[in-house]
Order: sequence, then structure tokens, then C-alpha cells
Amino acid sequence: MTDSNNARQIGEVLDFWFPEDRALDIDPDRHAEHWRWRMHGGADGTIAARFGPLTERGAAGALNHWAGTPESRLALIVVLDQFPRSLWRGNPRAWAQDLAALAQALEGLENGDWDALDLPWFQIAFTQPLGHAEGSDHLTRIDRLIALRRDIAARAPAPLRPLYASLVDQAEQVHRIIASFGRHPHRNAILGRRSTPEEEAYLEKGAFPHLRVFRG
Repeated sequence: MTDSNNARQIGEVLDFWFPEDRALDIDPDRHAEHWRWRMHGGADGTIAARFGPLTERGAAGALNHWAGTPESRLALIVVLDQFPRSLWRGNPRAWAQDLAALAQALEGLENGDWDALDLPWFQIAFTQPLGHAEGSDHLTRIDRLIALRRDIAARAPAPLRPLYASLVDQAEQVHRIIASFGRHPHRNAILGRRSTPEEEAYLEKGAFPHLRVFRG
């Protein structure tokens, strides 16, 4: 694939996933609506129609060369971490790319890519894999995610700070869940994992942080 095709596809991913573009003066209600759209399945149909083959290529490791600039790495993280959750919702493949997305996020945090992204919604999306990917270091990563989100919230334009503070709260809720269970119990049935009695009680309540944030 030519560099021009890569640049076009990277631009299409970013333009689609971030309809805010670069307007820091965005209306808070409109911005919250964008977050609801991103986080609650509003994009599923369009992702399948427009980005299905691209997501398949990302899952196969065929887009790893995108990690050359901060914004192209962000586009790769979106393709690995977010698009599969829409394309393969209710299927184990939804989370099969989490470790690959995490590797991209961690590398970008270390090499300065994250710092170079000066928009709060870019930085949030860049670091979401820290909370998504299960593993033995999950709690440590969520501690880092909480600290990063606090920093983002503090630097966000004043009208947007309550929204980003809510994402700090969400990460803290995820921390409590991983501290209690060591994994995301809402994935158990789809992944064929047996839930513990404690997880069954949690699942019965249905109060999952990724579903509750930005509701209402």
C-alpha cells in the first residue's frame, strides 16, 4: 500500500472517530454526545460498513507500520482497541487485539507520542488500552491510567473538565473491579470462562462502568 493510501486511511479513521476535530471550544453537551456515541455502540454499523476490512488487517498485524507518528499511532490504537468492540461485539474477537493495542499505547507513552497529542479526547483514546487489556499488571496499569486522566482533566478547558473528571471516576471504578476479580467479569460468558459466585453477584447487578459512563 502506498504512503498516500496509508495517510488517507489514517485520516479517515481519525476524522470518523473524533468528529470534534480540533475545536477546544466545543460545546460540552455536544462533546458528551460524541463520547456517548463512541462508548455505547452508536458507531457499530458504520464501522462494519466502512472499516471492517481495515479492522481485519489491523488484527492481523498488517497496520503496525502506522506507528510512525503520534497521530498515526493513535489511529492504529483506535483500529486495534475500539473498532473490534464494534465489529465483533458479543464475540471473543472483540478483545483479542487488546494486548496489541496495549503494546502500542505503552510504547507511545514512553517515546513521547502521547505528550505530543495536545487534545484531551486524543489522549484519552490513546490510553484506553491500559484499562482494557487483562493481565497480571492490570492494576498497576489502571493506577497509571487514573493518573493520566487526572492530568487530562486538569488541563482540559474549564467547560469540559466535569466531563473528563467523570472519566477519572470511571477508571477508579474499573480499578475496584479488577482489584476484586482480577479480570473483567462481563466478558466471562463470551470467553467461555466460569464466573465465581462473587462475580455472578456482580454480574447480576449489571452496573458495569463501561456502560454507565455518559448515560443520561
